[in-house]
Order: sequence, then C-alpha cells, then structure tokens
Amino acid sequence: MRVQRPKGTVDILPEASGSWEKVEATARNFFKRANYREMRTPSFENYEVFSRSSGESSDVVEKEMYDFNDKGGRHIALRPEGTAGVVRAYVENKLYGPDVVKPFNVYYIDNTFRYERPQAGRQREFHQIGVESFGSASPLADVETIMMGHDLLAELGVKNYELHINTLGNAKVRQDYHDALVNYFTPLKDQLSEDSQRRLGMNPLRILDSKAEEDKKFLPDAPKIVDYLDDESKKNFETITNMLDQLGINYVMDDDLVRGLDYYTGIIFEFMVEDKNLWESATTILGGGRYDHLVQEFDGPETPAVGFGIGEERLMLVLKEQNPDLFKDEGIDFFITNIGEGTEIKTVEIARSLRKQGFKTQYDVDQKKLKQQFRKADRVHAKYVITLGAKELENGTLNIKRLADGKTIDLSLEDLNDMQSVMEKLKD
Repeated sequence: MRVQRPKGTVDILPEASGSWEKVEATARNFFKRANYREMRTPSFENYEVFSRSSGESSDVVEKEMYDFNDKGGRHIALRPEGTAGVVRAYVENKLYGPDVVKPFNVYYIDNTFRYERPQAGRQREFHQIGVESFGSASPLADVETIMMGHDLLAELGVKNYELHINTLGNAKVRQDYHDALVNYFTPLKDQLSEDSQRRLGMNPLRILDSKAEEDKKFLPDAPKIVDYLDDESKKNFETITNMLDQLGINYVMDDDLVRGLDYYTGIIFEFMVEDKNLWESATTILGGGRYDHLVQEFDGPETPAVGFGIGEERLMLVLKEQNPDLFKDEGIDFFITNIGEGTEIKTVEIARSLRKQGFKTQYDVDQKKLKQQFRKADRVHAKYVITLGAKELENGTLNIKRLADGKTIDLSLEDLNDMQSVMEKLKD
C-alpha cells in the first residue's frame, strides 16, 4: 500500500514554506513591537483543559476534538485552539504573581487539530496565530487588541476586510439573555435540529451559531442580546466603539455575532474578508473577544483577559489572492560557479564567508560542468554569479556578474570580505 498523508492534512513544500515564513516573521515582528512575547504550549493537553474552556456543548468538544486515552490511561486531547493551553500555562506557572508586569501579554503560533470536513482554508491540522492579554479590565485593553488585529491584517496586505463587533455583556446580562432564548426556542423545540434540541438545555446561545437548515428559519426572530444589556454593559461597549471611531477603525454592529466558544464575556469581534474570487460571502479570518472568567475556571485568581486568533491557512488563501508579491520566489543573492583543480575548497570558503555576512549563497556540490552550473544559478533565481577558475585563483581575482543585465566587475578575493561595499559598486 502506498503511504499517504492523512485526510485533512497538507504538506507545506519548500516552494510554499517561504511565504509562510514571511507571514509568521511579519506577525512576530508586529507583536514584539507591541511588547508581546511568545509562549509555546504542548500540542496535547489533558482533555479537561479544552472541555472546561470550550464548553461540553460546543462543536469543538462534542464533534471536532481529537481525544484518546494514552498508554497510561490518561484522557488526552490534541489542541483544537490556542487560548486554553495558554490560560492553563498562565495559571500553572503562577504568571499572575505580584512580580509579573500587568497586563501580561503573549502571542503564539501553533499547529492545532479539529476533526471536521476538509475544505479550502480549513484542514484537520491547521495553524493558528494569536495573542492573549491577562490582567486588565480596561476598555483600552479591548481597543488595543482590536486595533492590533486590524493593523496586523493591514501590514500583511489583506484587503476588503470588515470588523464586526458585538457584546455579550456581564454575567447577569448573559443569564437574562439565556432565559429569553430558552423561552423563545422551547415552543419550537420539536422543529429544531437534534444538536439544537440538546443545546437548548445546555447552552441556547449555541443555537444562534447553528448552520442546520431547520434552525436557520427561526434565527432572525430570536431575541437579540442588545435588548438585554444593562447600563454598565452599554456604557462599556460605547466607550470601546467611541475609541474605535476616534482611531478611524470602521466597524459593523453585528447582533448575530456570538462566537463559537463558551468562554467569551463582554466584547466579541471578527474581521471578515469579502472576496468573490475566494468565497461567495464574507468569511472570518480573525476572531476574538474578552474572557474574564476563564482563568478562574482553571483555578486561578479572578483575572480579566482578552485576545484573538487567526486561522493561518485561511489567511494564506487571502494573501495569495490579494498580495501575490508575498509569494514570489525571491531567489538567492549569489551562486558561485567554479572550474579547475583546487577551486573547490576556495568556493566553499567564499560561500561560507558570504553566508556569515548575511547573504544567501549556494554553489554546486556536484561540481558539474560550468554550463550546467550557470543553468542551476538561473534555476535558483540567483541575482549574481561569482565565477572562480584556476587562473582567477592563482591571480587572487574573480568575476561577478549581475544576471538581470549582464553587468560584470572584477574583484580581488579580499574584496569578498566586505561584500556590502561591492554591492554598492554594482548599483552604479
């Protein structure tokens, strides 16, 4: 039997991985400029880490999570999203202590796993880029998080994205809204999907996120949470939207936005991309919100928190369509061709020196004929070719050719020790 990758997984091959590196390097640089530091957590956790955070009634826990008993009989789950592991690490390592600067800000770039139907931009193993901020209940922390999501998408070159926001209020608001949904859906119970009938007793907010056709017809007339907000929740939400207005960040008030995980409280948001070349309707590529009770769920102290996550596969689809320059093969700086006895080791030494100076450099380890070496230089998109022969080696000189226009200059071997200066000459 031929060995193949499992369904729902993708090989990211070298011709594509460079683009992933660029996206991740841009994100890392962006987060560091805001003084967010990286956190790396295990790819698998104890099952209850995710059942506690996502909620037993969530699709993630009920249908999508990869969970199993390991050889020691422990109930283990592969990470289906990034936040829960970060919160567990925050509590376990007592990062809420008095010596830690608040808010405690981190980012992550993780591989994650969900058993769902594979489709464009959605795989069973996928990658998530996210940020989490612990310790501040200020509306400024919400605005900071939303602004970071907005500005990161802009820096990556995403176009036609729209911010959708809503609020889930506080605990009392959610309870009042919960009761209103139960009252609305209970008479309709027999007409709801099997999943929604079960969720009616566990978490009726989940019904609002249903994709089942039998549920959709009842959703437009369902109660809206905005009608149950108290004065405090309204004021907090208004403070956030006023600041977004002042920052020039446009948004859509979306009463239907509920997010798919149980832990959200207060502000929730999604950035959606409209692109007819990719999807029939606007699709979410970044989502997040406030989750002020999750740290307590993990037996930590009361800690306000806010964050967001980006599905990297979906992001890459958007960028390939909207920012194709990101996917261009930039090639290498130098390819060293050589011919003649004794030139091999000198070629290696030159390559080593150029690499130490920060230049991408390659040579032909197979030492094929000069014509074939030039052909390889062209295939790897080298900007310059350095040619070294026995004569050049004897004279201590060599030739550099710019492939774009054929311009050449002769240099001494000593010049290679300061290649930046040579590059300036080549610009003339």
